[in-house]
Amino acid sequence: MQAVNENTQTVRKDAGRLADFIMFTQRSFLLNLSKELNKGSVSFAQFFLLGYLAKEDYLTMTDISKKMGHSTAAATGLVDRLEKLGYVQRLHASDDRRKVMVQITRKGIDLVEKMREDIVENLVEVMAGMDAGAAEAIIEASDTLKNNE
Repeated sequence: MQAVNENTQTVRKDAGRLADFIMFTQRSFLLNLSKELNKGSVSFAQFFLLGYLAKEDYLTMTDISKKMGHSTAAATGLVDRLEKLGYVQRLHASDDRRKVMVQITRKGIDLVEKMREDIVENLVEVMAGMDAGAAEAIIEASDTLKNNE
């Protein structure tokens, strides 16, 4: 029983260290993201939606509302603003004109790629000071978190 308790404490300690790392990188990311997005009048929610759209051919309004945890009306508002800024476009399904598909534009892809590259640069700086084992542990933790989404 004591071995299980010690293992739980070790896991909790490691989880705390990982939480600190996530908070540090998130803070750095959000500060840089905030500066860049303010230039283009894009909110965090809009940017996160662009991130989802960058990985898909398109998303329906229902898909968007589910991914963003918003009502369909709120999702429509996000899309409206992004469309006005030229970051997304609406398309209609050829088999059902009522089905609205939202697709990211080249301008939207460019913004997501620029912000991703900024994150990569920040992580390069952080990971350059780590030994290979520590860097691998972060990658493994990231993969595990991603697979549990």
